[in-house]
Amino acid sequence: MSLPIIDTFGRKHTYLRISLTDKCNLRCTYCMPQEDMQFMPSKWLMQADEIEELAKIFVEMGVEKIRLTGGEPLVRKDAGQIIERLGLLNTSLTLTTNALLVDQYIGQLKSAGVQSLNVSLDTLKEDQFKSITKRDHFSKTLENIELLLSEGFTVKINVVLMRGVNDQEVNDFVRLTLRNARLHVRFIEFMPFNGNQWDMSKIVSYADLLSTINNEFDFKQLPGELHDTAKSFQVKDGAGTFGIIGTVTHPFCSGCNRIRLTADGKLKNCLFDTSEVDLLKPLRNGQDVRPLILDHFHKKHFAHGGHVAFDEKHAKTDYEQNRRMIAIGG
Repeated sequence: MSLPIIDTFGRKHTYLRISLTDKCNLRCTYCMPQEDMQFMPSKWLMQADEIEELAKIFVEMGVEKIRLTGGEPLVRKDAGQIIERLGLLNTSLTLTTNALLVDQYIGQLKSAGVQSLNVSLDTLKEDQFKSITKRDHFSKTLENIELLLSEGFTVKINVVLMRGVNDQEVNDFVRLTLRNARLHVRFIEFMPFNGNQWDMSKIVSYADLLSTINNEFDFKQLPGELHDTAKSFQVKDGAGTFGIIGTVTHPFCSGCNRIRLTADGKLKNCLFDTSEVDLLKPLRNGQDVRPLILDHFHKKHFAHGGHVAFDEKHAKTDYEQNRRMIAIGG
């Protein structure tokens, strides 16, 4: 039996996020900060059978949940095949998507046992959507969110908040949660990555969010779990929930159970850690990758990949040593 993935702080890692591709059909400025991105050649990427093989290894090592990410995972031509294969494993399966292509995968998602999807949507205004994403797909996104809900899926809308961009829409998003028990909103503090022009002044903090929402709604905090990334709340008499992922001002590192595998088969033990371990080449060479996994997580820092605090003078330079967000996986 394989050893569980436990770091030196006693955190057991049971949640695997697999990026299928660094390509996307949108160009969100905080994720892919330029139009002329150079994407990974296909030969660098994990193939479907390699993704399945690595996923099986992680499940043997105690992984209980797998999330497929990108880029946009569904732009990959064999995404449906990968979803079907991973759906057969003894673990729950979900994905993060911009929803533009989900109408083509409803049947496969259901047959794979997917019950919930995270959908990235940073604005409820058509013109602002085009400004943020550099694409004119607002109507299609909303249509497919409604389709997912009508087909019985739970939808968690991920909103990356940026001051002066979409911070005036906070309560509009909260209002979405009032009537549908399967619709949830998660506000995400703007985080620093290579090339995304981050600085602290652009952050809408956890405290600022609660203050804004409190101006219009009566709400309560809901009980949480050790591994939760979001603090969850519910408006009085509301059906759904809203949450805040306060990575910058309210970090949740003490309960971290996440494992990240990039589309080119690199293992990251933290979203912000710049050290990576190649699992794909050893796998292709027939090597047992379990010792590599255990060793990498034995080296995991307690918080934020060992980087300085976000509010320190050189934080922007420090965090920009990392990959672009789209090359890590959402």
